Amino acid sequence: MNGVVLIYKEKEFTSFDVVAVVRKLIGQKKVGHTGTLDPNATGVLPVLLGTATKAQDIIPCHDKRYRADFRFGIATDTLDIWGEVTEEKPSNISCEEVEKALESFRGQIEQLPPMYSAVSIDGKRLYQYAREGKEVERRPRTVTVYELELLSYDTRSQSGALYIYCSNGTYIRTIIDDLARSLGTVGVMTDLTRFEACGYKLEDCIRLGELKEMIDNNDFSFLHSVESIFMSYDALEVSDKQAQRFVNGNPLDISRTTLRDHAEDKKIYRVKDRQGNFLSLGIVDGDSLKLYKHF
Repeated sequence: MNGVVLIYKEKEFTSFDVVAVVRKLIGQKKVGHTGTLDPNATGVLPVLLGTATKAQDIIPCHDKRYRADFRFGIATDTLDIWGEVTEEKPSNISCEEVEKALESFRGQIEQLPPMYSAVSIDGKRLYQYAREGKEVERRPRTVTVYELELLSYDTRSQSGALYIYCSNGTYIRTIIDDLARSLGTVGVMTDLTRFEACGYKLEDCIRLGELKEMIDNNDFSFLHSVESIFMSYDALEVSDKQAQRFVNGNPLDISRTTLRDHAEDKKIYRVKDRQGNFLSLGIVDGDSLKLYKHF
């Protein structure tokens, strides 16, 4: 089975737990996912099956959208409410102060990966060091926050919710921790829902229990095509002869395609036959369209 299953990851499941369950339910070895979600986070987790796993390193859109709840006045070792409390601090931040502070967290920002994260240093995950009580030197990373809005805020409880649209590798817990410290207090993430990832939306996801029920009923409508991963690329239709030539690994003459007058070097296309079937990805290379990745 080749394609994408959109799973609504529930709390207390790791992303690897989800992959293991899907692998067992579907009965095939080649299964992967497109982006880790913390065990206590919920939301969109695209799971790749079969040949779709070859797309793992070339997915064109890794941007994600979240709703993140937070609370000021408390800090933990994991930067979220489920960690051990390391600091408590009186907090009396106004809504206006939060709104103003958010301005400096939009656009390109520098983040220090949290110790409780899957970042690898010297062949070991940061969370493994953290569990041993060690703290290692980390380098800041540049990430992009396209949109950041305050959805709600209660001054009495010093808690609220953020909408965040960001690039791959952005740590939401770190944004909240840094935001709190910029306001002279401390803070933690109290809940996190990812409602869009890699172009896939929350409303299109199913839970693991639903997946099992559908498989038991021989209903495979949950499967999204491999092509769906690449919808941000333009489509290029080729003739039947060109299709056969291309899937065999041979380049096509650009002048014999619809790209003849507007080919852009190094641009990637979804190559399709005249029946609308997705063949592979192609890339413009000079006067030729070459096979970029075959699925």
